[in-house]
Amino acid sequence: MKHLLTMQELSEQDIYEILDLAETYKYELKKNIRHTKRLDNKILGMLFMKSSTRTRISFEAGIYQLGGHPMFCSSADLQIGRGEPIKDTARVLGRYVDGIMIRTFKHTDVEEFAEYSGISVINGLTDYAHPCQILADLLTIREYKKSFAGLNFTYIGDGNNMANSFIAGMLKVGMNVRIATPKGYEPDEKILDFAKGYGDSFLLTDDIKAASIDADVITTDVWASMGMESEIVQRKLDFKGYQINEKLMEITNKDCMILHCLPAHKGEEITEDVFEGHANEIFDEAENRLHAQKAVLYLTMGH
Repeated sequence: MKHLLTMQELSEQDIYEILDLAETYKYELKKNIRHTKRLDNKILGMLFMKSSTRTRISFEAGIYQLGGHPMFCSSADLQIGRGEPIKDTARVLGRYVDGIMIRTFKHTDVEEFAEYSGISVINGLTDYAHPCQILADLLTIREYKKSFAGLNFTYIGDGNNMANSFIAGMLKVGMNVRIATPKGYEPDEKILDFAKGYGDSFLLTDDIKAASIDADVITTDVWASMGMESEIVQRKLDFKGYQINEKLMEITNKDCMILHCLPAHKGEEITEDVFEGHANEIFDEAENRLHAQKAVLYLTMGH
């Protein structure tokens, strides 16, 4: 595996290879095997055009635990923040470090880094895709549900990078995917075209009840993502009612689990009571960012 840019580019076999290795790393950490030399002296350049909590800390900890070294750079620290072309920055960094993780806005920036850097590139988040989060979610679902086959997976909220990545990732491992989002906020057309190949296993609707009946896993995201601050007032109006709450949970399956990529705006997309009632699942999910990303780091930079 050279790069991790989107879930569409991973095969089902790739996904299981990542999850299996992530489980190994998680088991080792539980046994207090905190440091190995699997990526001994490898340097991971970490480029942040968007601020972060989980992405930055999990990647820094992960590369360090594998024996490598993280190198954090914000756009303010680089000439890229003053207009240097992406491809020029990529060609320079490719001569200095062994891999690059990028968290940015435009997905084409990540694609351009992959094309020109000559080294492995990992998408830490773009406006189009968030594959690292989906791999952590899959790891969490498998821990709790043991298998993916036939599970009903529901996402309620904006048709954003999370929705795009959920559709690709969850369909590939055999889940039924239901997306509930207000009209005008649908996922990317390329993803919807991809989902057509899965027939009745995919549902896109503006009816959260239709999407949530008999759900085995239900998840959401904030109504306005980073960079959408100017849209908050309108989005609060448009997303009113698109909330995971106790009443909605009554129509899901009895052992339905809840995930959230965090940070959560409790009282908006999810209520405080429901969030805290499923906090173990949600924070296992957050922890699993570390393990899944360590697997990705090794499979991209270790070969």
